[in-house]
Amino acid sequence: MQPTTRYAKSEDVHVAYQLFGDGPKNLVFVPGFISHIENYWDEPRCARWLDRLATFARVVIFDKRGTGLSDRAGNLPSMDQRMDDVRAVMDAAGIQEAIVFGISEGGSLASLFAAHHPERCQSLILYGAFAKFKSWFPTDEALEALFQYIDTAWGSGESLPMFAPSMVGDAAFQQWWGKFESLGANPGAATEIMRMNSEIDITDVLPIIQVPTLVLHRTEDVNVDVTGGRMLAELIPNARLLEYPGTDHILFVGENADQIASDIETFVTGSTPAPRLDRVLATVLFTDIVGSTAKAEAMGDQAWNDLISVHDKIVRQEIARFRGREIKSLGDGFLTTFDGPARAIQCAQAVCRGVAQIGLDVRIGVHTGEVEIADDDVRGIAVNIASRISELGNEADVLVSRTVKDLVAGSGIKFSSFGTHKLKGVPDERTVYKSEV
Repeated sequence: MQPTTRYAKSEDVHVAYQLFGDGPKNLVFVPGFISHIENYWDEPRCARWLDRLATFARVVIFDKRGTGLSDRAGNLPSMDQRMDDVRAVMDAAGIQEAIVFGISEGGSLASLFAAHHPERCQSLILYGAFAKFKSWFPTDEALEALFQYIDTAWGSGESLPMFAPSMVGDAAFQQWWGKFESLGANPGAATEIMRMNSEIDITDVLPIIQVPTLVLHRTEDVNVDVTGGRMLAELIPNARLLEYPGTDHILFVGENADQIASDIETFVTGSTPAPRLDRVLATVLFTDIVGSTAKAEAMGDQAWNDLISVHDKIVRQEIARFRGREIKSLGDGFLTTFDGPARAIQCAQAVCRGVAQIGLDVRIGVHTGEVEIADDDVRGIAVNIASRISELGNEADVLVSRTVKDLVAGSGIKFSSFGTHKLKGVPDERTVYKSEV
C-alpha cells in the first residue's frame, strides 16, 4: 500500500516526503535529477524495490524542492538549501541519524550532507553517482541534446534509452516514464535544474567524508559513466566500490536489481563504526576591519571602542540570521563557521552592507574545508586558508576560494576572478574569486 504523503517545512518551502518500513535502521533516499514520490508506486518494479528496502529499514523518500510534489521556489535552490531540506525531512520524520542513500545527481547532495553533517549521517550509499558533471554529460553537445529533448518531447518517455535500455520496447514502462518526467518537473524547471547541475564538482569535498561509504555502479551505465563511481570510491576515504554488469541507470530494473538491493541490505544491517565527530566539513569565514589601526588612532580609545561595539552587534546579528556559529572575536574581526558556503557568502555581503552604514569597511575571506573541532575553537588548514584569503582583500571585498565557488554553483551568486595567489603557510597557489554583490 502506498504510504501517506506528508510535508516538512524547510524555511518557507514545503518538502513532500513519505515514511514507510519498520526496520531497525533509518534510510533516507535522496533522489536524482527529478522525482515524484507518489508516481514511484505506480510502477510495479519500483514499488517492489521500495518494499524490499522497507523489510530492513525505516525508509524516507522525498521530492527535492522545485520537483515532484514539493513547492516550486522562486529561485533555483543552492546546495545549502537542499541540505536544509534533507534535515527538515529528517526532523519531521523524527529521525536524528540515518544512512543517507544518494541516487545519480542526488549522490552529490548526499555526499555534501555526509561531509557537513556526520553527526546525522551514520553512513553513505551512492548509486550511479558522480563527483563531476562531466561523468554524466561529457560534452556540451550531449547536454544540448537533452535540452532539445526537454523542449520538444518532455513527457513522452522517449528518453528511456538514456536511462534504461533494457526497458526499451516496453510500452507500459515508457508510458510510466513519460509521466514521471512530466510530474517530476515542467520543461522550464527541468532545463534550469540541469543548467545548475552542469556546474557540479564536489571533488574537493570527498576526501573529507568520514562515514562508512558504499559506492554502487553498473559498469556499462549509459547515463553516468562508471568512471564517475570509481572516482567517488577513490576519493572518499575507505569507500567500498561494487560494480555490476549492465547498462541501466535506473536501479530497480535490470537483471541484478535484486542483487543491488541485497548488497544494500548487507551494508545497512551490518555493524558500522561510528564516525569521528571531531573533524567535519565547514565553511570558514574571516572578517577584518580595513584600516582599523589608523581609525583607532584618529578617533581615540573611547570613541573607537564605542564604534567597535556597534560593529560587533551588526556582525553578530548577521551571523545569527544566516545560521552561522561564532567561534571567536578577534578584536577587529570575527572567525565564524557555517554548514553551507552560500549562507556564508550571503552573511558576508550583509556584514559589508551593515558596517558600511556606520562608516567602516571590512574585507572577508571564505573557504570550505575540513576543520578540527577542539572545545570552542576550530583548527586546520581550512582556517588558515580563509584567514589568508581575507588578507588579500580591499574595502568591502568578499573573497572566496575555488572550492567555495564550485560548491555554490547554480545558487545565482556571481563571481569575478581575483587572480592566483601564494598564501602564506599554505602549500600550492590558490585561485581566488570575488563575490559580486
